[in-house]
Amino acid sequence: MSEAAVRAMQARLRAWEGTPFFPTIPALVAYGAATAPDLAVCDFIEDDERVTRADLETQSSRLANALVAIGLRKGAVVGLMLPNRREYPVTWVALAKVGAIAVPINPRYTERELAYALTDSGASFLVIDEEHVPMFAGLSDRPAALTNEHVVVRGAPSLPGSRTWSRLLEGGAAAFTSPEPVSGQDLINVQYTSGTTGFPKGCLLPQEYWLLMARATIAWMEHHPKRMFAQNPFHYMNCQFMLLMALTLGATLHIARRPSATRFLPWIKQHGIEWCVFPEIVLKQPEMPDDRSTQLKEVLLAAASANGQREIERRFNVYARELFGMTEIGPGLAMPMGCTDMTGKGSVGIEMLHRRATIRDAEGNPVKDGERGELWMAGPGMMRGYYNKPEATADVFRGEWFRTGDLATRDERGFYYIVGRTKDMIRRSGENIAAREVEVVALMLPEVVDAAVIPVPDADRGEEVKIYLALQPGMTVKDLPVERVQAHCRANLASFKVPRYYHYIPEMPRTASNKIEKGGLKTLTPDLRTGAYDAVDGVWR
Repeated sequence: MSEAAVRAMQARLRAWEGTPFFPTIPALVAYGAATAPDLAVCDFIEDDERVTRADLETQSSRLANALVAIGLRKGAVVGLMLPNRREYPVTWVALAKVGAIAVPINPRYTERELAYALTDSGASFLVIDEEHVPMFAGLSDRPAALTNEHVVVRGAPSLPGSRTWSRLLEGGAAAFTSPEPVSGQDLINVQYTSGTTGFPKGCLLPQEYWLLMARATIAWMEHHPKRMFAQNPFHYMNCQFMLLMALTLGATLHIARRPSATRFLPWIKQHGIEWCVFPEIVLKQPEMPDDRSTQLKEVLLAAASANGQREIERRFNVYARELFGMTEIGPGLAMPMGCTDMTGKGSVGIEMLHRRATIRDAEGNPVKDGERGELWMAGPGMMRGYYNKPEATADVFRGEWFRTGDLATRDERGFYYIVGRTKDMIRRSGENIAAREVEVVALMLPEVVDAAVIPVPDADRGEEVKIYLALQPGMTVKDLPVERVQAHCRANLASFKVPRYYHYIPEMPRTASNKIEKGGLKTLTPDLRTGAYDAVDGVWR
């Protein structure tokens, strides 16, 4: 069964390899408008707001003209701090037409995180929702080029000198010609991803990256849907590449404001969704008689458990397949749809379109099938590097190969398995969290001498965040109560990064080189929750 499915997928990928594709994002948008102008490409289901292909083409041109008129040029960096509403895709496409570069910013960020994203990227423009203007106005540190006149507000322009998004749109001409040529090799995103050595790193992503990401996902699928669904925010990548998939397929992307485990299934059923990214946590909802009669044909899984995959397939009568990808590489590996005998085996499949994989040892030598090593990926359209971080870029690239930091094996049939991580990362409810960033924030407290963050397995969220704290000599929890640590973390970290478990210890176990030994921390108690304060349940465990 698997061998035939693999051969079928590989034959399909070979056919796609030789098929011409759109050179730029604007070219794909123009194609959508020309072939099906009245078909909705985006349906914002909670706001009764639809954007047709003609709307996306015309409105993005109007906005591009207006932005150029106030000084935007090719290569300029533009922060985007917007909700899941029409302003996001229209603005993103407008920037692609100009050749400007978007910096998607999580609306849940604190002042510290917002200031970092703007200053690290050198943003000279900002498009922001009115809800977040007070936070921006209160920043003590922002790029000098980011003046109020370069701030565009969705909603009321409460910032003196700022522009209103809707008025800019109304004032722009409906046809746009870029002042400078734009190609697929030009950057469109500085996409921040959690860094293992501290603050997030900005991945330099060209337009080609997103086009190949959409194309590779479509090539992997056996059923091409007409109704897709996304509930992750636009800044989190899914909506960006799924928008391009919808344009390519002649489909409509139905978009929620934010993720909801309780409303997910009603949305899927109400809108007749055929394809989506399916979160395992939805299985916590009660099973209903009509679960097997949805319109879902295939769903994408991300880091789902073996039991979760089996249960999704059983309960919803759907092909549920794992896809391995990263911000740096886009899609890398995926399980062919026809490999029904691989369900629950834990494999992430085989190489996707435009991607090659290898597993290497610590010296960079290929390992034999069945042996563990680090997964490396290569192919066109991957990130160019980390913005302004040449050392970090050099650390992850070996010629054309990108070191993923994931430990993997490959079996004799060519199926890959992710078996661990070399990176100090935590994945909580689909969000990647760098342990080091949380530790750096905790160390800002003068009472804290050492801080170490580790993941705790969790049935609902995959992993939870636990922090170990060592205080100044003679100090106890009375000198630094958990409530103060929580308040400090909430003020400086997005809510999904704030630890759930807090554990005070006299001193950290250390290696011979004096580094904190996190493996030793994990063996202090049989249950990682024991001895820690649980901020969700409000009790000491």
